Order: sequence, then C-alpha cells, then structure tokens
Amino acid sequence: MNDKVKGPASYFPAIEKTYGKPVQHWLDLISARPEEKHMETVAWLKSEHGLGHGHANALVAHSRA
Repeated sequence: MNDKVKGPASYFPAIEKTYGKPVQHWLDLISARPEEKHMETVAWLKSEHGLGHGHANALVAHSRA
C-alpha cells in the first residue's frame, strides 16, 4: 500500500520548514478570510507574508477543499 501524501498536503513539511510556522497557523489565517476568492487569498499570502506561489496555492486549496 502506498501511504505517500498527495495533493496540497504534500507541500506542508516544506512550508513548515521554510516559513517556521505550523501549517495550522496559515490555515487559521486563511479561514479568517472566507469572503475572498481563491486567488485573492493566494495573492494576499504572497504579498503580506512572503509565501511562494506554490505554497500559498497549496494552503488555500487545502483550506477550501
């Protein structure tokens, strides 16, 4: 059986290592902005918090799934 993490969650270890905060920190920030469209939240994470596009997109995709 293949237990490898797939999809947006596969980015989580790198996100925690790169930005020094637990994934839940980012998910909480995203959940506080439910009115925004996906790409608006991605852009906000990139501009306000310095996340890369792939990491921001993975977090938002996971949060909104």
